[in-house]
Amino acid sequence: MSARLLVVEDEPSMLKGLMDVLTVKGYQAESATRGDDGLRMALQGSYDLILLDVMLPGLSGFDVLRQLREAGIRTPVMLLTAKNTEMDKVLGFELGVDDYVTKPFSLLELLGRIGALLRRAAPPPAAPTTDDAVLRFGAVSVDLKRYVLTRDDQPIDLPAKAFEVLKVLVRKQGEVVSRDTLMDEVWGDEAFLNQRTVNNLVVKIRQAIETDAAAPCYLKTVHGVGYRLDL
Repeated sequence: MSARLLVVEDEPSMLKGLMDVLTVKGYQAESATRGDDGLRMALQGSYDLILLDVMLPGLSGFDVLRQLREAGIRTPVMLLTAKNTEMDKVLGFELGVDDYVTKPFSLLELLGRIGALLRRAAPPPAAPTTDDAVLRFGAVSVDLKRYVLTRDDQPIDLPAKAFEVLKVLVRKQGEVVSRDTLMDEVWGDEAFLNQRTVNNLVVKIRQAIETDAAAPCYLKTVHGVGYRLDL
């Protein structure tokens, strides 16, 4: 579903140009020409982004922004302003603005900033957990519950401890996990264990899940620290 935008702008030609280009780009855009009307719509509607002029009849853009944030509305707001003074920007950021565009601006710049704000505001994809039935790495499927790994639907043998290592890395995916942490969480107080054991299992996991184990896409080494799983 396309993003829903609210444009609050009182200058007719500017408003028409914005609405036209946003519609052409596939956004669902609604508009208001007064600050008080824009505030009412923002409070009542569910928008993904608000483009808000500073100089408006009814309420200024700063007043609209202040009341939105006081009401707990965290919708990203981009201020459209002819002002470019440091104090105006400081005030906007103190009130909780997410970005500024100073008039006159290019539509390409505006569209780029809109896209960036929407990406930043989008909820991150849910991180896989060890409770997920199956993880997928390209042509590889890993069932962490059943300790089964297949590539192109063909089973690949992997030691049980390698699956335990994978579970820790999945739970902490995106973080650097030290070898000591892996040793503690996978082996606990088992004796006769050293970091070479961890390293050897990581090699086996890479050979199983990576297209090119020498240039891994998923299971990265952070030299001098440990390993990081990027999904």
